[in-house]
Amino acid sequence: MDSSNKLGLIGKNISYSFSKKYFEDKFKKKKLTDFSYEIFDLQEINEIEELLLKPNLLGFNVTIPYKEKVIDYLDALSDEAQKIGAVNCVLIENGKKTGYNTDAFGFEKTLVAHKKAHHESALVLGNGGAAKAVQYVLDKHQIPYQTISRKSQINFENLDSEIVSKNKLIIQCTPVGTFPNTEDCLDFPFEALTNQHLVIDLIYNPEYSKFILNASQNGAKTVNGYYMLEQQAEKAWEIWSFKKK
Repeated sequence: MDSSNKLGLIGKNISYSFSKKYFEDKFKKKKLTDFSYEIFDLQEINEIEELLLKPNLLGFNVTIPYKEKVIDYLDALSDEAQKIGAVNCVLIENGKKTGYNTDAFGFEKTLVAHKKAHHESALVLGNGGAAKAVQYVLDKHQIPYQTISRKSQINFENLDSEIVSKNKLIIQCTPVGTFPNTEDCLDFPFEALTNQHLVIDLIYNPEYSKFILNASQNGAKTVNGYYMLEQQAEKAWEIWSFKKK
């Protein structure tokens, strides 16, 4: 029997996602028998047009690589999503599709839990939708940062030990090393890391990415993306709660 209330996740090659089990466990705990959570694996963003025609679709999460592209298909953005320029949660209410960013909430929770006074400046690795949420939070906390990407002036080819040693907070925001490509790792001068560095990798599957393992071996304190994921999912649940009274 078709569920009368649908939620889900859109992304590309996302069979590894934890979201389906996470929200299905939520439904059981809350005794919401008429809810379902589905994985919508879209090879191109325009496939969302068919998805949006589904009856009883209340909203969905958005992951790589569509956090920025999805905006073109929405009717409105929250103030935070507008400022960030990326969306990872959509609410559909009376046909109106509103985009939110709960990655910022999740990352901020992670940052506050682990940051020390000497983590005064940061390197943000990557420049996609997740990186935009990270940059927004760093700006909010007045932490200066440099963004390292393939197209930036300082990129993964010329990033050197001196720059890494000066910036004690490193946030890895690319999908490099995510399941199933768990042997992949960014080109990074890990030898410049010390026990004064905090390395946050937004990847949560695997639990210990190659980036995290290499950083740990060089003495850095490391945190994966699981707590951020949980926190952003809880925030998404709050956004969707209009139907779950």
